[in-house]
Amino acid sequence: MASAVSHVVTFWSTVYSGSPVLRTFVAFVHIAGLVGGGGAAVVADRATLKATRGGRCVTREQIDAIHNTHRIVIAGLAAVIVSGVLLFAADVATYAPSKLFWIKMGMVAVLMINGALLVRVGRGGRPLGQGSRRTMRWTAGISLALWFLITLAGAGLPNI
Repeated sequence: MASAVSHVVTFWSTVYSGSPVLRTFVAFVHIAGLVGGGGAAVVADRATLKATRGGRCVTREQIDAIHNTHRIVIAGLAAVIVSGVLLFAADVATYAPSKLFWIKMGMVAVLMINGALLVRVGRGGRPLGQGSRRTMRWTAGISLALWFLITLAGAGLPNI
C-alpha cells in the first residue's frame, strides 16, 4: 500500500512540475476556494458578531442568513483541501518537515471544528439563550482570526 501511494505521489509530482498550466490551475483552485469560502465565512462571522453584540435578541432570520453561507464555505473548504493535498503531494520533501505547514494544518482542523460548533449552536427553531449567543460570538471571533492566520501561514509556505 505504501509503495502504491509513493508511486502515485512521485507520478503526480513529475506531472505537476512539468506543467505550468496544471500548476496554475491547482494554485487557482486553492486561492479561489480561500477567497470564495473564506470570504463568505468572514461575512457570516461579521454578521454573527453584529447580531450578538451587547445582549441583543438574535432573530431567526439573522441566524438563517448567517447559516445560509454554510454551503459556500464548505464548497470553498473542499476546494482548498483537495488542491492543498495536490500541492502537498507535488512537493512532499519540502512540506512534510515544515513546522509552518503543520501549524497551518492544525489551524485548519481547529477552524473546521469551530465551524461545526457554530453551525450546531444556531440550528433549531428555538430562540437563542444568553449562553448560545455568547458561544456564537466566540466561535465567530475565533473563525475570523483563524481564516486570516491560515492565509498568513499559506503566504509563508512558498518562502520556506
